Amino acid sequence: MPMPALFRSAAALALLLGAPAAALAETPPAAATAAASPDTVMAKVNGQPITGADLAVASEDPALSLPGVDEAQKKALLVDYMIDLKVGAQAAEAAKVAETPDFKRKLAYFRDKLLLDEYLEREAKKAATPEAAKAVYEQSAKLMKPEEEVHARHILVDNEAEAKKIAARIKGGEDFAKVAAETSKDPGSKTEGGDLGWFTKERMVKEFADAAFKMPAGQVSDPIKTQFGWHVIKVEGKRVKPLPTFEELREQIDQHLIRKAQQDLIVKLRSEAKVERTDAAPADPASKDAGAPKPETEPKKP
Repeated sequence: MPMPALFRSAAALALLLGAPAAALAETPPAAATAAASPDTVMAKVNGQPITGADLAVASEDPALSLPGVDEAQKKALLVDYMIDLKVGAQAAEAAKVAETPDFKRKLAYFRDKLLLDEYLEREAKKAATPEAAKAVYEQSAKLMKPEEEVHARHILVDNEAEAKKIAARIKGGEDFAKVAAETSKDPGSKTEGGDLGWFTKERMVKEFADAAFKMPAGQVSDPIKTQFGWHVIKVEGKRVKPLPTFEELREQIDQHLIRKAQQDLIVKLRSEAKVERTDAAPADPASKDAGAPKPETEPKKP
């Protein structure tokens, strides 16, 4: 016996909440495995068709996102959802819900919002051209200051005496990575032979960074004390940090161009429109603090 539409939607909800697909009682129909063209009729509700184009619109709704669900299962669930949506909408129409003032206000609001979203998306995409993206990248690259990076290993222990013994072992010819695996208290690097990879100076505490960046490649340090304990450091290499490539930043640049174009467009549209505000002017936040006493000095930071 076919599953009622209500329970089919419950299955969709279970997926949205993270229930495993195996827990669903219904298997998607074989027809759902084929890609639907916009004009393909997926179902009819009291004679009203649900097409592939309707499903495409529904699939863009963030509330209907189904991560981890295969396309065939997702399509079947969307069809079930659209059936329930049509059933409910038809019932609401019969009950004359659309004729109430409250509904009309909501409909007008969401129509305006959808129109604005579509318009902004369409117009802003024109700004994210390859030429504009390349120009942003090149301009940003000029402003990026070269940064030195160090590739280092370290061994962390609790006291200076132990650190001195370890430094002596390594300077005597023992392999740094082997000694690190045996003695280091740093769980994040000991299994990697103490390897910290490449890092810039500000990523490390001052005492560690000062020592690592002063040492030439290949040198092993005397014990260095930080807030974490005592370190023995070996510098593996030094370089100027490479700039990220245009391809690596392209997505971020496009998003920046789109956001900026949208903001600029709204500012332009508002400046050209005749806007009359009839509500009370908002209070100036600065005026609230105008008479408040100010401290003579700022509190010291730890």
